[in-house]
Amino acid sequence: MTFPFARMRRMRKDDFSRRLMREHRLSADDLIYPMFVIEGQNTREAVPSMPGVARVTLDLLKEEAAELVALGIPMVALFPVLASDNKSLMAEEAYNPDGLAQRAIRMLRENFPELGVMTDVALDPFTTHGQDGIIDDDGYVLNDITVDVLVKQALSHAQAGAQVIAPSDMMDGRIGAIREALELEGFINTRIMAYSAKYASAYYGPFRDAVGSSGNLGKGNKFTYQMDPANTDEAIREVLLDLEEGADMVMVKPGMPYLDVVRRVKSELGVPTYAYQVSGEYAMQMAAFENGWLDKDQVMMESLLAFKRAGADGILTYFAKDAARLLKG
Repeated sequence: MTFPFARMRRMRKDDFSRRLMREHRLSADDLIYPMFVIEGQNTREAVPSMPGVARVTLDLLKEEAAELVALGIPMVALFPVLASDNKSLMAEEAYNPDGLAQRAIRMLRENFPELGVMTDVALDPFTTHGQDGIIDDDGYVLNDITVDVLVKQALSHAQAGAQVIAPSDMMDGRIGAIREALELEGFINTRIMAYSAKYASAYYGPFRDAVGSSGNLGKGNKFTYQMDPANTDEAIREVLLDLEEGADMVMVKPGMPYLDVVRRVKSELGVPTYAYQVSGEYAMQMAAFENGWLDKDQVMMESLLAFKRAGADGILTYFAKDAARLLKG
């Protein structure tokens, strides 16, 4: 049909018809809330480059977890922030059974059995140099030695009770090594969300401030293990390898600048696909909101809906609580 028999605006005329033909919907079930955890008691440290985001002690984490459950958010993603004297070249604190992340996992599992707990498996919060692995004398990240440490870290998280292990390091072969170790130790239902297509992006700056690795990293970069932002075919290969090695879910990171990659992964592979609306994306939007240049609620929800439209099954986002409140009405 052609105009005037086909008038596309007819279905846009009223709210009821717009609702009936809506193709994609966002719900609290789609949201994962990243949180930064610190040592101490009753302490909340604001992250200046991420307005509204704070590092919190375990007692305040417990209060926020109760809020997440009430809002219907299914999972929290934990990121520990360590003092410099707990960091080392070999990142031993990463697999300390009484480490900050491990204690946070146990507290959440004991108090909120219905809340999913996802943990970051990477070494940058634990190394003195801010890289995601063990380095040689030239500063190059050594793949296989790093994987050995990542396996120890992943097992310590599973032993503490984490239901989802999320390796974000981009080492080759780490998913297979972690999956094998989990199986051998009897953690057959511990899920792996692989950061399969993690790009060497400039959007991570505020996150590195939040976890305290930016000062350690200095002018260094992660080009030798994170992906080139120019590549998408490589992303599909990375995802396929992680799936073959035992990943249950895959992630694309960053989010909005890489929605084309999200779409390719979902369309071509049809697997559980997630995306991370990273710190730089959040910081840019918050700057516009705070200056009155953009409407927070509308832009926030539109940006999250874009992930669903691209094919993401879920979104890690610092807007999770605000969005869930709006969705709850």
